[in-house]
Order: sequence, then structure tokens, then C-alpha cells
Amino acid sequence: MQFQAKKINRAFFAIWLIAITFGLYSCDTASGKMQNNMDIQNQDSTSWKAKQKTMVQTQIIDRGITDSAITAAMESIPRHRFVPEEYAEYVYRDGPLPIGHDQTISQPYIVALMTQALELSGNEKVLEIGTGSGYQAAVLAEICDSVFTIEIVQPLAEQSETLLNELGYENVFIRYGDGYKGWEAHAPYDRIILTAAPEKIPGVLLQQLKPGGIMILPVGKEKQVLQLIRKTTSGEIQQETLIGVRFVPMVKGE
Repeated sequence: MQFQAKKINRAFFAIWLIAITFGLYSCDTASGKMQNNMDIQNQDSTSWKAKQKTMVQTQIIDRGITDSAITAAMESIPRHRFVPEEYAEYVYRDGPLPIGHDQTISQPYIVALMTQALELSGNEKVLEIGTGSGYQAAVLAEICDSVFTIEIVQPLAEQSETLLNELGYENVFIRYGDGYKGWEAHAPYDRIILTAAPEKIPGVLLQQLKPGGIMILPVGKEKQVLQLIRKTTSGEIQQETLIGVRFVPMVKGE
């Protein structure tokens, strides 16, 4: 009995030693894999940052955008997160990209130009018509007090809300609905921006613009122009045409 007990103890010890050795090896291997993944993420992050910096310099600053708050925002926001994965490698190039549902993310320069035209100081409440990917809302949220944004395509509204929440934007409020009706509950707005083109300026949005406020929007059907609207303190509407543009049409609700 004593001999058998010794044999059992030795067998148990051998099994225990193998288990410990294998466990240590497994932990070490897992740690190595985790470290490799972290290295890859860091490399990816560095690569994206370099592309963001180049985009801001060559497409925005070199074209005359002088507002440092805008350039800082666009250099910090991960634009590649706002497009389908298959387009991520193209997102820092000079042009718009599809985001699904016949909608697009605007060219970086146009985002910067329209944002600069709003003359933001940091305290404004902004209404955005056409949330789309959520990128323009993110740029605005980095600069102004609050952003109320409306999207008529429900899947885009939901995707944008999820992403903006994930990125920590607590001052962006998204609503699925008809942009032609604006968002009366939070009116009037200091600034209004449209990222889709109506054939003419929606009167409801002019009403929701605060006296002394500014609106920027593309207008037209076949031929579109970017228009800057100022509402004087007395309520007078002043219009200025900036440049020719090409946006997706603004869709009316049923």
C-alpha cells in the first residue's frame, strides 16, 4: 500500500508539473499575442494620424481655411471611422465618398469651408440638417456648445448616434425625421447648416434661425451653389453666393 501511494504521488506530481508548465506557456503566448495586437493598433493609429495631419495641411490650410479651431478639430477626429470599412483607405483624400443609402460624406475642404462660414465662437447652438455619417456633427461639436442634427434615413441616424456616443460626443443630439420641418422644440438656433441641397431655401428653417444668426446651405437642382444666409437683428434676410457645389438632394418626408 505504501509503494502504491508513492507511485500515485509521483504520477500526480508529474501531471501537476506538466499542467503548470503548459499554463505558464499559454499565458506567455497570450501575452505575446496581446502585445502584438497593441503594437498593430498603435501603428494603425500613427498611420491614421499622419494622414489626418496631411489632409488638414494640404486640403484645408493651404486652401485658405484660417480658423485654428476647425483645423484642430479635423486633425483630431478619426474621419476613417465615419465611412464603410471598404472606403476607409480613401477617406483622407480630396473628395466625397459614399456612405450607403445614396448618401455621401462631404469632401474635407467643403466641411471646413462651411464650418468656417458659420463664424463659430464656441457658445452657439447649431441645427444641422442631414446628419449622414455624423462627421460634420462631430466637427461642429468640437467647436460649439451643442448640435441638434436631423437625418431622414433612419439607419444612418441610428449608426451616427451609436458612433458619436462611442466617441464621447455628449453635446450632439440626433433625431430621425424630416429636415424641412427643422426641430422646433429647440429653436431658435444661432447657426443652421444643411448638408443636402433643397431646390430653394426652406422657409421653416429661416423662421428657426435666431436674429443675428447665420445659415449655410447648398441650393439648387441641376446647378447648385453654396449660399450664406444672414438674419439681421431686425429679421432682414441677407444672401450671399459663395461657390458652385454638388450635394445630394434634400429629401422631403412623407
